[in-house]
Amino acid sequence: MDKDRVSAFDNLEGHLLIAMPGMPDERFMRAVIYVCEHSARGAMGIVINKPASDLRLPDLLVQLEIIGDDDAMHLPDALDRVPVLMGGPVETSRGFVLHSPDYRVAQSTQAVAPGICLTSTVDILRAIARGHGPRDAVLALGYAGWSAGQLENEIQSNGWLSCPADPDVVFNHAADDQYARALRLLGIDPALLSSSVGHA
Repeated sequence: MDKDRVSAFDNLEGHLLIAMPGMPDERFMRAVIYVCEHSARGAMGIVINKPASDLRLPDLLVQLEIIGDDDAMHLPDALDRVPVLMGGPVETSRGFVLHSPDYRVAQSTQAVAPGICLTSTVDILRAIARGHGPRDAVLALGYAGWSAGQLENEIQSNGWLSCPADPDVVFNHAADDQYARALRLLGIDPALLSSSVGHA
């Protein structure tokens, strides 16, 4: 993004933020973030390429008492294909589901961009457990947040690249490196970007 065009009025909702190789914050090294909200008041997004280690959705549903231990053996096979992600360092005990628009909870589901919605109520987890949830979904624990002007400053400081999100990059976790795939949306070869760090 051209530095001169970055302002509080550039709406990045529905875009991906892709961390530059020189990202100083270790929590966001090689991060790909889906921006859910962006306004003059600040921004909120979900890291989509940091899987939660050793945490499966069926186990999480039992922990949250959405299902019982016995029910965990009879869940739809598709449930194991819903990734559990570390969505960011803010409110890490809170869950957010990015999903396809074929499922909605009245007054709770936010349509962020064509093909991608956000729901943060437990209703969607119950629906997924019953096999009535969205076709595509990822569950994130926590989120990334920026105060007013903070994200714009980070972009101006070459911390992030941005581009409109592709639902396939958001939801297709079976494919290889999402970081490289996100960069390719901008026509950038990840190897060339990495090798250029530190050069004027």
